[in-house]
Amino acid sequence: MGTINRTAGGLKRLSAINHIASQNSFNLILRFVALAVIDAFALWFVIRLTQDKNLPLAALIAATTVGINAFYLHPRMGPFRWFSPGLALMILMVLYPTLFTVYVAFTNWGTGNLLSKTQVIEQLESRLYAPEGSQSYQWTGFVNEAGEYKLWLISDDGSEAFLARPGEALIPAAEAHVGELDADGVPLSIEGFERIERNQVIRHISALGELTFGDEGRAVQVTNTTSAAELRPKFTYDAARDVIVDLETGKEFTPIDGTFTADDGEQLSPGFFVPVGFRNFNRLINSAALRGAFSQVFVWTFVHAIGAVFLQFVVGLGLALLLNDAQLPGMRYWRTLILIPYAVPTFISMIIWRGMFVPGQGIISTTLTDIFGSSPAWFGDGTWAKIGILIVQMWIGFPYMMLISLGALQSIPSDIYEAAKVDGANAIQRFFRMTLPLLLITLGPLLIASFAFNFNNFNIIRIYNQGGPPIAGAPIPTGQTDILISYTFRVAFSDGGSDFGFASTITIVIFIVVALVTLFNFRFTRAWEEAGENV
Repeated sequence: MGTINRTAGGLKRLSAINHIASQNSFNLILRFVALAVIDAFALWFVIRLTQDKNLPLAALIAATTVGINAFYLHPRMGPFRWFSPGLALMILMVLYPTLFTVYVAFTNWGTGNLLSKTQVIEQLESRLYAPEGSQSYQWTGFVNEAGEYKLWLISDDGSEAFLARPGEALIPAAEAHVGELDADGVPLSIEGFERIERNQVIRHISALGELTFGDEGRAVQVTNTTSAAELRPKFTYDAARDVIVDLETGKEFTPIDGTFTADDGEQLSPGFFVPVGFRNFNRLINSAALRGAFSQVFVWTFVHAIGAVFLQFVVGLGLALLLNDAQLPGMRYWRTLILIPYAVPTFISMIIWRGMFVPGQGIISTTLTDIFGSSPAWFGDGTWAKIGILIVQMWIGFPYMMLISLGALQSIPSDIYEAAKVDGANAIQRFFRMTLPLLLITLGPLLIASFAFNFNNFNIIRIYNQGGPPIAGAPIPTGQTDILISYTFRVAFSDGGSDFGFASTITIVIFIVVALVTLFNFRFTRAWEEAGENV
């Protein structure tokens, strides 16, 4: 009997081992399939980035993919696999954009210098010109179902006719295999191709204009809806001397700060982006006109962030103190009512408040006009525009401050207030020496976080007045209510031209400020904790 039991037990253990082995095999196969999909996508992405000359990002994605494979395949790296997705996303979505922004701050990347040097050279070498005395033609187009084109060319004097295809030598009319010619000497048909009638030319002129028919010895390009001309390359790049040569005039252009420039000052467009060192930082510090506008924006950014947090905190804490009174009738309903602004989407609240400030139409403006005979220029005057923004900020943020203040107040033991009353402390003394220090232990980090948020609160500035009214004489269009982030947006995406290098420089300034605020957060949090311990 014992032998039978031992045999049955052995069979169960063997079955369990086989089951575990099959599960491990299935998990291993699943792991290999998942890695194969990831590797295939990464390989495709790296190839595309390499073709676009984006080598740093291609190298980073390749290295990240190799790391993921190592985490999942190497036995000793097993623990890393659990946070490898988050680590990969952090590298690609946080680390790379940060490093790229820092790199761009030291370049001239912007309007006129958006391409790499290789791309600029390719563009310049693709440009053609019509030499003096070059032959011109009247053309008729033919297109097939695949969108391929052929041209029938007849010289202006009518002495020559050719069949032209992109990238191939011109075929004289006598050697071209085409159908019957019409009265103008144009084929009625070409096998596999449909003739483009004159009323259909506009539909095809853009595509035809991008093609070069014929070969290097005799290149023809469409110049308008009826004419074509023999063109030749205008520029060639001499790699040995690193110059662009104008084949039409013989003029040479040397690369200077990302632009091919001739000795007489003539420049070729587009230019290419190159490192320029600390030029953007020097421009920010040393340009008097730019520094004046930037300093106004910088100061207002701090005033806006501090003012918004202060108003939100004061109003929110005041309401929290009021609603913390258990004897207040209908306390639950009041709490719910005051939270309504927090439930409304922020951008809707901004638009509604903006409408209430509109002169002659908004309820706030019309009410003030009825009472005092006039209403402030909420949008046309810089000071009143800033006050309007702070009012909107207060309305949007006070419910949140009330909510967290109310929770913090309810966590303070009531015994300490009773003891303070016995010691003769009045209400003001109890608030500033007991309630506020204890509140700041909890609310201090949240206030610092709110400051950091409002420091970069782009939406309120953009929606309220788009940063206006404008600062007179600013070299970059700048508004009196612009903060650093909206000013950076103007620099990077201005209608008059983009300057991503300078915008990245300002972004670094913003990062440094927010980083310093974070450091102060840790310092003051400890101070508040020590103050709270002494209460």
